[in-house]
Parts: sequence; structure tokens; C-alpha cells
Amino acid sequence: MLLANFWNLWKALTIKRNKVLLEKLSKAATIAGQNAYKEGIFTKRPNEAGNHIEPFVIEALRKVGLKADRPISRSGKKKTAGYPDIEILGDNGIVVYLDCKTYSKLTKNQSFRTFFLSPSKDPKITKDAYHLLMSFELDMETRKGKKAFIPVSWQIYTLEKLLVQVKHEFNASNRELYIKDALLAKGKIKR
Repeated sequence: MLLANFWNLWKALTIKRNKVLLEKLSKAATIAGQNAYKEGIFTKRPNEAGNHIEPFVIEALRKVGLKADRPISRSGKKKTAGYPDIEILGDNGIVVYLDCKTYSKLTKNQSFRTFFLSPSKDPKITKDAYHLLMSFELDMETRKGKKAFIPVSWQIYTLEKLLVQVKHEFNASNRELYIKDALLAKGKIKR
């Protein structure tokens, strides 16, 4: 009976702790969106704006009292490319890996690949953690005579329900592709 009571108390504390964390993440999303809206994001495509919104998100996470930075890989290096974009150290030792994405109304339901995680000899995921996505819907405005993307809404998703596809692929470089032993025929084009 004592163990059951402890487990129920643990679950209640975890739920409360997660609610507080989600409130801080939501507040940070609002702050990041507002700051990015004020400044504008100048890039060619909405999905490229995701890289540009990351500094706004990191700054906002820190403003709401969370420790946030680029993840440190197994070798101790800060890495920017690939999943996840941000590592958050929350209250009571909670770790969150956060990916930032942007999209327009037209691209939200497209089937083009927008998320991927590749095996790495030096991975950025080094801890047990929550895996979350913070996404921003973007509109476009003219600012300073240029087209700027501006956030108009945000969402936070858990990635635990994400169904992914595994893409098995063979690949080669030109050096590996164009080997003498494999050449069957060749010719010149008359000019």
C-alpha cells in the first residue's frame, strides 16, 4: 500500500511539473513569436526561417527561466545542424530536446520531408529527455522594402507520437561512381 501511495504521489508531482514546464514553453513561444514578428525574418522560403527563429526561441526560453542552448554532442561540441535544435534543462532536472520548425498555411499539409534524424558517430542526443517540436506559422509582409516572414501563431507538439519512415538508401560519391573498372563505353560529342 505504501508503494502504491508513493507511486500516485510521484505521478501527481510529475503531472504538475510537466504542466509548469509546458506553461513556460508556451510563454517562451509567445515571446519568441512576438520578437520575431517585430524584427521580421528575411529568408527565401518559410521552412528556412526555422533556422532564423531558433535564436529568438533560445532567448525567450532563457527569459522565462529555463536553461537553453545548442545541444552538446557526445564529444563535447555544440552542434547546430540536425535534430534537435535546442536542449533545455528545466526545473528538477527535466531535459527537453526541442526542434524548431516554420511553415506557411500552404505548406503545413504537404508531404515533403521536413523532419529527419540521421545516425551519427557524434550524436546530439545524449540524455533521457522529452522530445518536443515548437512550430510557427508564418505570413509574409514587406518590411524595409524586402519580403519578410512573420510569425502569426505557434504550436508545441510532442514527438513521442510521431510516426517516421525509415529510408534505406545506397549512395556514392562521383569518385566512387566513375571508376575505371566499371566503364563500359565512352565517346566524344562533335561540336
